[in-house]
This record gives sequence, structure tokens and C-alpha cells, in this order.
Amino acid sequence: MAPKVSGKRYAQAIFELAQEQDQLDQWEGDLDFVHGVLQDEDFRALLGHADVSIENKIKAVDAVMEQIHPLVRNMVNLLVTKGLVKVAADLKDGYLELLDEHRGRQRVEVTSAVPLEPGELDRITKFVAELVRKEVVVSTQVDESILGGLVIQIGDRLLDGSTRSRLNSLRNQLHTEVAVPRA
Repeated sequence: MAPKVSGKRYAQAIFELAQEQDQLDQWEGDLDFVHGVLQDEDFRALLGHADVSIENKIKAVDAVMEQIHPLVRNMVNLLVTKGLVKVAADLKDGYLELLDEHRGRQRVEVTSAVPLEPGELDRITKFVAELVRKEVVVSTQVDESILGGLVIQIGDRLLDGSTRSRLNSLRNQLHTEVAVPRA
């Protein structure tokens, strides 16, 4: 069985190259563009098709991605040559993690039962920034199944203040605690 290849290793290499050339922002945009292109099912099918030669796959990549930095395009061509196009999403995520770390930022995912008002989002952003002592980049999503409250994902930490979580906790307490009769 072949070892699992992670895009994080490639992300580290490309991050170092971007840093050397002082082009961190440009390469972030280029990797975002690459990610978008590789979301196209037809293009991914072409790159994964066994009957299409590596040369033709590289020509396709070069034609579609001609506006991105040549070293980023070379990285994509390397992934195509090695049959690792599927790690491109990991590469982008790894690059963003390294860029955030370099800039002292923390990405945070906030889930709420209803869309957050701007003032609420500002308060949450300030709270999390004080908690992690970094600039935070907040993305939000709505999940009605949490019923109320918030779920905040900070890296590998989870702050679950959802109503669903509280109800589950209460339910577990009711099942495990012995009721003592009152006199």
C-alpha cells in the first residue's frame, strides 16, 4: 500500500518560495484560483483520465492557468505528473495555515442557529481575539439543528454553547443521576 501523500508538505515548500520572493498574497490568490479551477468536474476528469498523456495534461494546465505565477503552475504540473491532483485542496489549506501563522492570525468558524447580526459578530470576534490573543478571521454558518446559542471552532478547539449541547447534557444528567426522595 502506497503512503498517503499530504498537500501540507507541498504547502510548506511553496510557502517558503513565496516568502523568499515576497509574494505571499499573490500566491494565496493563485492557489485560490487553482482550487477553483480544480473544482470543475470536467477538468478534474481530464487530469485524472488514464488515456490522456501527461504532456497533454500539462498543456491543459498551462493553458487554463497561464495567468498564475509560473512556480505555482509548476507545482500544479508536478501534482499532475505524480497523479496527486487530489491533494491540491490540502495544499491550499496548508498554505493558508502557514500564512495565518506567519501573520499571527487565527481562523475561526462560528455556527449559529440563525444568521448573526453585525453587532453580535463584532462581539464574538472581539471575544475570540481576546481569548486567543491573535487577530481572528471569522467565517460563519447557520445550522438550525443547534436550536440556539453558538458553536465556535478555533483550530482544534471547540466551544460548544449550543442549546442542543445543553439539552443533551441535561438529558445525560437525568439518565445518570439517582433521584433522592425529599422528606
